[in-house]
Amino acid sequence: DKIENIKDEKLNEQIQTVKNSNNIISFEALRRKKPNKKVFNIKSKNTSYALMVADTGHLIHLYWGRKLESNKLDYIFKKYGKGSFLADTDNIDNFSIELNTVEYPTYGHTDLRSPAIEIKLANGTTLTDFRYENHSIFRGKKELRGLPATYMENDIDGETLEITLVDKLAELRIVLSYTVFEEYDAITRSCRVINNSNNNVEILRVLSANVDFNSNEFDLIQLSGAWARERHMVRTPLRSGNQLIESRRGASSHAQNPFIALASHDANEEYGDVYGLNLIYSGNFLANVEVDMYNNSRAQIGINPFDFSWLLEPNEEFQAPEAVLVYSSNGLTGMSHIFHDLYRKRLCRGVYRDKERPILINNWEATYFNFNGEKIKSIAKDAADLGIELFVLDDGWFGTRDNDDSSLGDWFVNEEKIQGTLNDLAKDINEMGLKFGLWFEPEMISPKSKLYEEHPDWCIHVPGRTRNQARKQLILDLSREEVCDAIIKMLKDVLKSAPISYVKWDMNRNMTEIGSSNLPRERQKEVAHRYMLGLYRIMETITSEFPEILFESCSGGGGRFDGGMLYYMPQTWASDDTDAIERLKIQYGTSLVYPTVTMGSHVSEVPNHQVGRITPLSTRAAVAMEGSFGYELDINKMTSEEKEEVKKQVEFYKEIRQICQFGDLYRLKNTFDGNDAAWMHLSKDKSKGVITYVKPYGEVNVLPKRLKLRGLEKEAIYKVVETNEVYGGDELMYVGLYIGELLGDYQSRVWTIEKI
Repeated sequence: DKIENIKDEKLNEQIQTVKNSNNIISFEALRRKKPNKKVFNIKSKNTSYALMVADTGHLIHLYWGRKLESNKLDYIFKKYGKGSFLADTDNIDNFSIELNTVEYPTYGHTDLRSPAIEIKLANGTTLTDFRYENHSIFRGKKELRGLPATYMENDIDGETLEITLVDKLAELRIVLSYTVFEEYDAITRSCRVINNSNNNVEILRVLSANVDFNSNEFDLIQLSGAWARERHMVRTPLRSGNQLIESRRGASSHAQNPFIALASHDANEEYGDVYGLNLIYSGNFLANVEVDMYNNSRAQIGINPFDFSWLLEPNEEFQAPEAVLVYSSNGLTGMSHIFHDLYRKRLCRGVYRDKERPILINNWEATYFNFNGEKIKSIAKDAADLGIELFVLDDGWFGTRDNDDSSLGDWFVNEEKIQGTLNDLAKDINEMGLKFGLWFEPEMISPKSKLYEEHPDWCIHVPGRTRNQARKQLILDLSREEVCDAIIKMLKDVLKSAPISYVKWDMNRNMTEIGSSNLPRERQKEVAHRYMLGLYRIMETITSEFPEILFESCSGGGGRFDGGMLYYMPQTWASDDTDAIERLKIQYGTSLVYPTVTMGSHVSEVPNHQVGRITPLSTRAAVAMEGSFGYELDINKMTSEEKEEVKKQVEFYKEIRQICQFGDLYRLKNTFDGNDAAWMHLSKDKSKGVITYVKPYGEVNVLPKRLKLRGLEKEAIYKVVETNEVYGGDELMYVGLYIGELLGDYQSRVWTIEKI
């Protein structure tokens, strides 16, 4: 490092300039008489995130975007003042903090925009004033106690900057943490609140990240929907005021996903600036963008402050969840590749992080609750003959569960129904050459259950209020330690009883009547977050004790598809809607943030059980192969011709599985924009690719088009395996593959290419 030290003995000052771009987090301290300025340039492979300490002690956001080598960036900050309606900060003439880009804004001072933090003090006021106290820079990354988060396998992955801000009068501190994953090109942020006073305080709002932009020339991208049509991409220009998405449902939800992106108006899949923010959390969240009266934009994400508070006693700390920040100058695809690579390698964990996921068959849409051991083994036998690798026994194997009105919480096997022990059933299926998996819904309790008879106070409820049921079930109160311990014991007992290789972990209702009989009145607004902390403790315990089991999360499909779940379970059932045409939009939106290997996607019955559509088996498979592939139908009812087609599909997916699950995804056609969809999976070394094209609806009197590929080596030569045609990489990208004529609705075509 080139470090210049200039000493002024009279003032005992030092200028430290770090110019070496190999430093991941560069720190420049500028001490000139008065005051003390500090500039931080957090550098990843292609990105800089810069902030500084102003002479007033305020933490100022300077820049986020393409990598800047210089560390002398304090010139970006200008003290502005405008008009009598903006108070002068610290009574400094013509300086209002509201006109500047603030790193972590507080409530009640001179910035009247949306704050990142709000705390009710012992005197009942909510004014806080946090200023810089100190900082530290270190290799590696600390764990977030009790919360899921990205991680580093060793210290060479990156560095962390921690900045401590203090409100001296209130004796409160907040520690802002910034970790840079240099090669993964991502930055993570979190906030920790420390009460060093002798008084209780109440946290009313504590967001994980705030980013101010001195522009409003962006489109807001969000992932919105409902049950069975999750994560549809919605793109709208920013406008004056607040544009927000949130969940108040106790989970990240079907309706919204804890992700937003700000994209330049001209940004598309290949080009343009995109700024993505994703919260690693599975509960209530807020993502907000405020455009102020001066056309500045403030983006925020974190725990939803709606109906939330946290009583922080003296010497206690509160840790907010982690937010992941990704900048791309290469459009939406560039953003997605960063998220995908980071989440595959530094969020997902365990044996299956880098392991190919098995092709499974699930009996749910084949039988629902109407099955016995003989029927299950019959489906498994046919599946094994076709090369399928895993059988999953879904809802209905426990208690007296023949419909959805009972037995949740009674996790003991209905041996009469499955005609033997679970161990015998699993071993019989293993002997067919299949692994065995099981469905659970551990967070729920049925009023018609032995558990509810014994512990009616174990559910989330408010005394005296109606306990409204959804799907005939209530939610266990995971804010209570004894409830969590009971769930852990029940799950362990089942998982130890048989050779179980896979668990589908479901959760099928939103929170209502949120309260806990175990908490005092002043802590009732902590229940939703304490629930998540309890759930994360359960998941950490179970997944650690059974590392060889592949866990897949589910919440009525995609009602909790978020980074918090992926930390414990490396894949999620993307949607209960298994219709291939509906899945085009669901999977497109999901892939903006989450890797395709994390998306559970199955071939199901026709007419489809959700929309009634009859789609060719080939198209159902083509769409399902975008994610972790499987089947969910009664294979016994298939014709010999259909079974032969399934056998070929299974063989084909085994050949392309590594590319589809761990390669780079390129979205070639946006299904939200027209009457077709297309995507390509490309191996990391760009030697092999799988291209899929789907045309939902037939058209009359149109000419066949070409599909332009992306990401290939221009100078390389590629062979289209299905036709033996040979093209240059440049030809495939700039001229394209000939799609050919597709007659009828719901048609598809799949190609594979190899570099020769």
